Amino acid sequence: MNVVVVLGDGGVGKTCVTISFTSNHFVDDYDPTIEDCYRRQCVVDSKAVLLEILDTAGQEEYTALRDSAIREGEGFLLIYSITDSQSFEMIPKLNEQVCRVQEKDPGVIPMVLVGNKSDLEYQRNVKHEDGSMLARKYNMGFFETSSKFRTNVEETFYELVRRIRKQKSQDEPDKNEKGKKQKKKGGKIKCSLM
Repeated sequence: MNVVVVLGDGGVGKTCVTISFTSNHFVDDYDPTIEDCYRRQCVVDSKAVLLEILDTAGQEEYTALRDSAIREGEGFLLIYSITDSQSFEMIPKLNEQVCRVQEKDPGVIPMVLVGNKSDLEYQRNVKHEDGSMLARKYNMGFFETSSKFRTNVEETFYELVRRIRKQKSQDEPDKNEKGKKQKKKGGKIKCSLM
């Protein structure tokens, strides 16, 4: 199972993107989320994967709750609305929060930047190029989505799964190397169960 955390400012469509992906359904009403969990089994590059998707609150007062979700996460969707430049300006702060809580360097954690509400082109306040540049800066994937028309919704999650798999395969050799070094040093590895 891969744990995916959906982050972004309030009202950017985090829940809509998540429900569009998990249920093929568009939610019209805005009902602020505190935290919800969704699951979906899917096949990415001929391999089955079960995704547990944590949909987090965008409001500032839920930062502590967000930290708890980030700790569990293996991959992150950072969502802004193309109609709201303030939500785009939140992305560097969210990226910083993820790196701080996960205690990892920027660019190492599997992330995809999502510019949602691409169906509202006539209200666009964030240029496609700006989203693309920010994603490159932070080594993230990048998509513009419309949860209403399901544009790029599946592709967004699938790209994140690919990034999680890539990161896990890079982490594996490191673990194997550490194990070999420990065996060479003392012969036995002590384990403790908590």
